[in-house]
Amino acid sequence: MLITSNVRANYETDYLFYNSLTAFQDTSKLPKKDTIPVKKDSAALKRDTSVVKTDTFSIKMSKDSLDAPVHYQASDSMVLDVKTKRIILFSKASVKQKDMELTADSIEMDQPSHIVTAVFRRDTSGKMIGRPKMVQADSKMEADVIRYNFETQRGLTQSTITTQGEMIVQVEKMKKINENEYYGLRAQLTTCNLDTPHFAFRVKKLKLVNKKLAVSGPVHPEFEGVPVPIYLPFGFFPISQGRHSGLLPPTFTASEQFGLGLEGLGYYHVINDKFDVRVLTNIYSYGGWTVNVSPTYRKRYRYNGGMSFSMTNTRILSNTGKQEFTTTRAFNINWNHTMDNRARPGTSFTASVNAGSTKYNQLVTNNPTLNYNNQMSSSITYQKNWDNKYNLTLSANHNQNNVTQLINMSLPTAAFTVNTFYPFQSKDFVGGTNTKWYQKLGLGLNTNFANQISVYEKDFNMSKILDTLQWGAQHSIPIQLALPPLGPVTIAPGISYRENWYSRKLRKGFVAEHNKVDTLTNSTGFFQSREVSFSLGFNTAIFGMFNKFGKNSKVTAIRHVIRPNVSLSYKPDLAKKDWYDAVIDSTGRKQRFSYSEGSIYGAFGEGVFGGLSFGIDNNLEIKVRSKKDTANGGIKKVRILDGFGFNSNYNLVADSFRLGNFNLYARSTLFEKINISASATLDPYKVDENGYRTKEYMWSGGGGFKPGRITNGTVSVSTSFQSKPKDEKKAKEAEEAAKNSGLPPLTMEEQQAQLQYARQNPAEFADFNIPWSLNINFSYSFSRHFRSDYKGWETTTNASLGLNGDFNLTPRWKLGGNTFYDIKAKSIQQLTMSLSREMHCWQLSINVTPVGVYRSFNITINPKSGLLRDLKINRTRFFYGN
Repeated sequence: MLITSNVRANYETDYLFYNSLTAFQDTSKLPKKDTIPVKKDSAALKRDTSVVKTDTFSIKMSKDSLDAPVHYQASDSMVLDVKTKRIILFSKASVKQKDMELTADSIEMDQPSHIVTAVFRRDTSGKMIGRPKMVQADSKMEADVIRYNFETQRGLTQSTITTQGEMIVQVEKMKKINENEYYGLRAQLTTCNLDTPHFAFRVKKLKLVNKKLAVSGPVHPEFEGVPVPIYLPFGFFPISQGRHSGLLPPTFTASEQFGLGLEGLGYYHVINDKFDVRVLTNIYSYGGWTVNVSPTYRKRYRYNGGMSFSMTNTRILSNTGKQEFTTTRAFNINWNHTMDNRARPGTSFTASVNAGSTKYNQLVTNNPTLNYNNQMSSSITYQKNWDNKYNLTLSANHNQNNVTQLINMSLPTAAFTVNTFYPFQSKDFVGGTNTKWYQKLGLGLNTNFANQISVYEKDFNMSKILDTLQWGAQHSIPIQLALPPLGPVTIAPGISYRENWYSRKLRKGFVAEHNKVDTLTNSTGFFQSREVSFSLGFNTAIFGMFNKFGKNSKVTAIRHVIRPNVSLSYKPDLAKKDWYDAVIDSTGRKQRFSYSEGSIYGAFGEGVFGGLSFGIDNNLEIKVRSKKDTANGGIKKVRILDGFGFNSNYNLVADSFRLGNFNLYARSTLFEKINISASATLDPYKVDENGYRTKEYMWSGGGGFKPGRITNGTVSVSTSFQSKPKDEKKAKEAEEAAKNSGLPPLTMEEQQAQLQYARQNPAEFADFNIPWSLNINFSYSFSRHFRSDYKGWETTTNASLGLNGDFNLTPRWKLGGNTFYDIKAKSIQQLTMSLSREMHCWQLSINVTPVGVYRSFNITINPKSGLLRDLKINRTRFFYGN
């Protein structure tokens, strides 16, 4: 019996139920009906109203039934042959069972043999339509013909293409043994996704274990379809996903100072799902070596972190000629740990450690950015919060200067904070117009305790550590009161009490024998200093608008916001006893010093203050007509100045120098591209011939108005420009892929490792979709301060210019560069250049560092695929010294 349906609709049928029906197609096997009439009791029928239940287990099932339903559909027609138990689906056919899905132009299902056959067809132009595709679990396969057995999970395919991670396998004939194992005849393996790949590995016989590995007999590579006369006796292709142990291949380098070398030789070992370790070594022919051990650990929803310990033995040819080699040993340790907030709510523990020898950064090769990093710092912090009322922070901190070789350590450091509470509020307090003023009186507490050690690397021993050890504490009790506003003016009174504890008392003076200022006495013990202040602040905002522009003017309005603030404050001179006069030169000139100079928390300012503190902040923006942006009636807001203003103070009770310095600032983002920030200090008093302040204002004495002297200031400008992507769709797809990657966020160590690799190999990260890009940053700073020997004043300046960018020389060549220019020294401190060649599935990268501690040259040709990244041709040379 043949049933044909030509209705263009989707069919979904339970194949298991179809099998059960076909078991009864022979009517001779059905039970015969009884022809003797049976009298029915109508009364009994009325009385028996119960529902009759059917026992489904009594239905006979076919012996060749499957263990799970098969769902199928087609968009054109379906042919059901009951006699042969076959179903044929035409046009966009689909068959699903468990985790397997098969699609093709037409599919034939044979119920007795459990075999399904999928094929394609060609249209009148010869174009292939509906090529069979099979997806099962994580395995994807595409072939000209697919024959698959539902029961045995075996199958045969012809002209098959399957993707295993980054590896693309094309096989002439493939046999599926089970869910994970395949055998292939005449295959090629590649990571190039073109129909005719740029390169491939040809094999005659192949065994493929899904998502794990591929093993073959003799293998030879080919490029652009041309075989390379290189044969290997067998092929082993690891295609497993995720982490797995294995050797890390090295890179060959050559240097006149280090000799020949192998860099990056090591081993990566996965201990378990939570822990792994990587060991890397660099070995040079002159005897230098480097060992790096980097374990990482993680526990989902609890914590994650990693550690890196490096030991270097640098042995290079000496530049002095006094000795043949210069040998230096250095070490460095990094540790990063982050605890998930969900692990213990209210508690956190983080660690970021970067410590080691002060010369370590200078000895790292092929990393000009790290060579000029002269600061190392570490922080280990534990925090505990109690119902957002109390906070405890325990930490250990470290920082060191690789130029001066001074190491500072603070451990332990403790901070205890009581958040502002309102003692006169009731528990069921609800704010409103009937609130009493005293109910808004708030109190708080901030307490800090620290130990500090300062020692030079050459003096790093226990006796020096104990000699420089000092401790200190600082307590602060802020009292605030929120008063109702008087119209547009907000009033904020406050009281603050602070107290510092010190472990030593220092006194300096001029020593004629040495002709310099030196320490005269250094007393240890328990010393205290306090400060209390009272304030009453007023602030408001003034808005101004000017919109009297013509109809044809591009500018429609200017908006100016002024935020003045004034506060009255009083501070008695409780710190007078903590200051003293000291002679600083042979003429008897004196300077004020604090007994707690150089302590952890420093000294309070001396003198009585009773006066005004005032300042003005401004914001300026304009509205312009925009032809591109039609929103808001075609009117667009443009910020001119995000903020600019000043603040200062005037001491009414001081006998001299009543007017304080003016702190000036400005910040802006021009054209939404250029970020500008500037700050300066304006001193309103004159100075004498030795640079010391006098009591006269700069504008007194005639000679024109001068508001003051700029004693220090900073200016920084940064901007970034780039062209529009050549392919907007491709740029959006890349952005969405990054957002939806599903990967866990990178740890700080992983971010730094990736950033360091990108800086060392910029050519490998070239984006040809962006024709050009340019980043510019400029900074300038100057300050006027006492000389270190207290013999007058001096002004120091620093200025630098940084450039970073790239551009496409051709659609497949990109040139980039990164430089740092010291304007004060009038020299380039760092210069790195890169050249990239886009070769679809391959890449050519050239990195050159002609300026720096290590001048280097590197050229690499390798596949883009991470699976075959180690199959590369590399040539590296670097040179030590400026």
